[in-house]
Amino acid sequence: MTAAQNATQQTPNDVHSFAKPAEAVATHLDLDIDVNFNEKVLSGTASYLIENKTGTDKIVFDTRGLQVEKVYLGDNQEETAFELGEEQQYLGRPLTVTIKPDTRKVTIKYKTSPDAAALQWLNPQQTAGKKHPFLFTQSQAILARTWIPIQDSPGVRITYSAKVKVPKELLAVMSAENPVEKNAEGVYTFEMKQPIPSYLMALSVGDLVFEKIGPQTGIYAEPATIKAATHEFAEMDKMLEAAEKLYGKYRWDRYDLLVLPPSFPFGGMENPRLTFVTPTVLAKDRSLTSLIAHELAHSWSGNLVTNATWDDFWLNEGFTVYFERRIMEEVYGKDYADMLNVLGYQDLQNTINDLGANSEDTRLKLDLEGRDPDEGLTDIAYEKGNFFLQNIEKAVGREKFDAFLNSYFNTFAFQSTDTDKFLNFLRTELIKGDEQLAKQINVEGWIFSPGLPEGFEAPTSTRFAKVEDAFRSWQSGTPAAQLNTKDWSSHEWLHFIRMLPAGMSQQQMADLDKAFNFTNSGNSEVLAAWFIHAINNKYTTADKALETFLTNVGRRKFLVPIYKALAATPEGKKKALAIYAKARPNYHAVATVSLDDMLK
Repeated sequence: MTAAQNATQQTPNDVHSFAKPAEAVATHLDLDIDVNFNEKVLSGTASYLIENKTGTDKIVFDTRGLQVEKVYLGDNQEETAFELGEEQQYLGRPLTVTIKPDTRKVTIKYKTSPDAAALQWLNPQQTAGKKHPFLFTQSQAILARTWIPIQDSPGVRITYSAKVKVPKELLAVMSAENPVEKNAEGVYTFEMKQPIPSYLMALSVGDLVFEKIGPQTGIYAEPATIKAATHEFAEMDKMLEAAEKLYGKYRWDRYDLLVLPPSFPFGGMENPRLTFVTPTVLAKDRSLTSLIAHELAHSWSGNLVTNATWDDFWLNEGFTVYFERRIMEEVYGKDYADMLNVLGYQDLQNTINDLGANSEDTRLKLDLEGRDPDEGLTDIAYEKGNFFLQNIEKAVGREKFDAFLNSYFNTFAFQSTDTDKFLNFLRTELIKGDEQLAKQINVEGWIFSPGLPEGFEAPTSTRFAKVEDAFRSWQSGTPAAQLNTKDWSSHEWLHFIRMLPAGMSQQQMADLDKAFNFTNSGNSEVLAAWFIHAINNKYTTADKALETFLTNVGRRKFLVPIYKALAATPEGKKKALAIYAKARPNYHAVATVSLDDMLK
C-alpha cells in the first residue's frame, strides 16, 4: 500500500456525527421501508452489516426525529438494548446499540416523523401533473439521519440494497440501480454496489416516466415534464464523453437525471447514478445545462473522492466547479467557459462582501463546530476552490495538472479525504520540493487565509466585453431597443442585468422591460436577477410575475436574495411576509430554515 493510500484509511474526527467509526462501523445497509403518503411517514427496518474494529460492546448511529421501536442483532433477530441520547441542536440524538464483540449484523426497526427535514411530501397540486402526490429526499449535509438511522458522516461509506413499497400508481427511484417502469405491486428493489457516504442516500416517489438519452444516460420526470426535459438535456452523452476524456472512466455504470417538482431547494443534487435536478433549468434553449456538467463532475469529485468532514467541503465543490468548467469548455468552447468563470467570480465577490472580507468563513478550510454545516455551503467552497485549482493549473500547465488530478482521483477512489491529505498529496506528487512553485501555488493564501490572495487576477471574457459595450451605449442614451443583443446567451443577459445601476427610473425600467421582456423571461436566472432591480426600484409591473415565481420555485439560490431585497424596506417586508405565508408550504426545510430566520 502506498503512503497516499495508507493516509486515506485514517478516519478524521467529524464534529457533526455522534458515530464512532474508528470503534465500530457500518459497511452495508439493507433498507426495507413502506412509504405512507397519508401519514407522511416512512417505516420499516435498516439492517447493517458492521465491522467491530475494537471489540467494543456498543455501536453508535445518528438519528434526528426518528422513532426507534426495536433493535435486533444477527440473522436470528435477537432483541438488544438501545438508548437514544440527549437531543442536540442540528445533530439530533445518538442511537447507542448494545452489541457483542462478534456481532456482524444490527437491525433497527423505526419510523420517521411527518416533519422529517430531509423529506418533502408534496400534494398533487404541487406537482407538474397535479394528479398524484410526490416525495423526494435531500440528505446533504446531515439530513440522512432524519429518514434513516445511519452513521451520518461523509467519512463513512456504505454499499446498500433496498426494498421500497409505494402506492401502486407511483414509481420509486433511488441513488442506485433503478427500475424504468412501474410494476403492479408497487414494490421496488434497489442495489448500490459502490460504497457511498450517507449524504448521497436518496429516494424519490412519484408519477414518473423514463426516457433514454444515450447508452448510459436517461431522464426520469413527470409525464407533463418529460418532453421538455429530454430536449433540454439532449447533450448529456456529450458531457459524459468529455468528462471521461479528461479524468478517466465513469465508475457508476449509469448516469441518469430525475427532474423534480419546483420546490426542490437546490439546482441539483449529485446522488450517484441519479442526479436530482430542479426544473428551473428547463429554459427551452439548453442555456443552463452547465448545472448538469456540474452534477456529472461530482461523479468524480464528491462521489468518488469525498470530503471526510464538512469543514473540507471545498474538496467536493471547488474540484467540481473546476471540472464543470473544463467539461463546458470541451463541449462549447473556451469563450463559453470564460463567461461562466466571470459570473462565478461575481458570485464569489458578493459572498465575500456578505460575509466580510476578513471573515473566517471566507477561508477554504472551515471550522463549523457547533454550527449547522449548511452554513459552509457557500460560493467560497465552490468558486474560491475553483480559482485555487485554476491557479495551480496556471503554475504547472494544464497537461501536468490533468495528470495530477487523474492520479488523485485514482489514488483516493471510493474513499474520503481531507484538506491535510490533499495537501500532502499535492506536495508529494506535484510540488516535489520546488520552493518557487510552492510560492506560486500559495497554499496558505488560498486555503487558510480569508478573502482572495493578493495578486489574484479576476477572470475576463471576450463575449462579455461586447455586453459591456452595449451597456455603456445604453448608459450614454441609446434606447434599449436599439442595442445590439443579437444571439446573446442567458449568460450575456445575466451579465448585462448585473451591470444595471441600483437606482433606475420607472421609465428606464419600463424601456428595458419592453425591449427585452425581462419580467416574462422563461429563464429563471435572468428572472431572479431582474426581480432584484424591480424590487429596489419599486417597479410594480413585475409584482405579479414576482409573486408567481416565489410561490412556484423553491430553489434557495433564488429565494434568499429576492426575499432579502424585499425585506430591506417596511413595505417590502409586508409584501414578503404575505407571499411567504402562501409559498412556505411549497418549500423544502433546507430553504425554510434560511427564510424563517430572515423574515421573523
